Amino acid sequence: MPAGDAFTERQQDDVVRAIRLARKQSDLPVSVYVGALDGDTRAMALQLHRALGDAADGTVLVAVDPGARRLEIVTGNEIRRRLDDRAAGLAAMTMTSAFQGGDLSGGIANGVLALAEFAHAPRSLHTGAP
Repeated sequence: MPAGDAFTERQQDDVVRAIRLARKQSDLPVSVYVGALDGDTRAMALQLHRALGDAADGTVLVAVDPGARRLEIVTGNEIRRRLDDRAAGLAAMTMTSAFQGGDLSGGIANGVLALAEFAHAPRSLHTGAP
């Protein structure tokens, strides 16, 4: 389903604002897909993530199928060092709690912000000492 069918303009703006804030707060690139995840949900989410091309390794994909009540979070290889499965699971719980209350856009926005909060800066091997 196109985002226009799932959200009002304000709801869509809230999700976009959360994505921008996640990027600003923790340098976490997030992509959101809302629509049907046909067949194997995980496989479809992985396919959508790969479709991000060169950006996929450094991006988190949040894929939501409201009709089937399914949620998948896919982390690229680079992001996986900053955002582990436990953190993604906690963000998923944030989202599903809101979804159960009927708040799709708020759940997505809060989940994106939770992902940013859990993401830590990559470790630097350079300490500045000679």
